[in-house]
Amino acid sequence: MSTQSILALYTDAGYAAEAGEGLDNAGFSKEDYDFLTDTPYPEGAFGERHSSHRLYIFPFVGAIIGLTAAILLTAGTQVAYPLVTGGKPILSIPPMAIISYEGTMLGAILFTVIGIIFESRLPSFKNKIYDDRITEGYIGVVVDCEEDQVGSVEQILTQAGAVEVRRETT
Repeated sequence: MSTQSILALYTDAGYAAEAGEGLDNAGFSKEDYDFLTDTPYPEGAFGERHSSHRLYIFPFVGAIIGLTAAILLTAGTQVAYPLVTGGKPILSIPPMAIISYEGTMLGAILFTVIGIIFESRLPSFKNKIYDDRITEGYIGVVVDCEEDQVGSVEQILTQAGAVEVRRETT
């Protein structure tokens, strides 16, 4: 059985929230539908699911990897090419500290950028149904459902005050 993507456009946030309530009452889970808008509404304004992220882990992992790489690079270079000067130790801590700091920061920054791309789900390889009027102020409700549920979903979305309802087979 194929899955249908249905897009309903609303001019008012209240109507879109009513559509979400109607879908909840019809037994759809919050993973089955999503809201599309160009306006930064507060999280949960439409009753949508809470989206959690793990972006804070990426800088820590990057910092640990950067620190490890910097220490291995500096210590490995000093051990591979020993330069004994006046009885001083081969592993010199002050230059290693500077390189370690820079490696830690570089790893944290690079992994933060990678984390932002990953947590933003970019790039998206799925062709999702979309309408350009969403960037003009309309609010879209996208529902993924089975073919036998299309009629009831369209009815729920229309009763909530949709300006237009479109479908696309995926």
